Amino acid sequence: MIVPVALGMIIGFLSSGSGLGGGFLVVPFLIQLGKEVKVAVGTSFLFILMVAISSLFGHAKLGNVDWKAGSLLAIGGIIGAQAGPLILENISDQSFKRFFAVVLIGTGAWLFYQSRAVS
Repeated sequence: MIVPVALGMIIGFLSSGSGLGGGFLVVPFLIQLGKEVKVAVGTSFLFILMVAISSLFGHAKLGNVDWKAGSLLAIGGIIGAQAGPLILENISDQSFKRFFAVVLIGTGAWLFYQSRAVS
């Protein structure tokens, strides 16, 4: 009981400060606990929703929210998010894990490259 709460606190801190959402850490943690991939992904969205709402309030108080851009992105995201569960329902856990790993490695490489770019 204490490990998920402690991990949630750490991931919440990292998520609210980085904008990464936290699913990239929550999903592997839940899989490690023995959850099926579909359940891990679905459960991570409950976590992300709660952390996102809390983070939104914190950032809004500081004036760090572009409401128009965020709303437009959300419209597209809401529409696109309906396809995710359908796709996940039709792929194997092994295929998901490989795809997820490639996305994480690609995102990490892109962030590393961007951090080296001269502004």
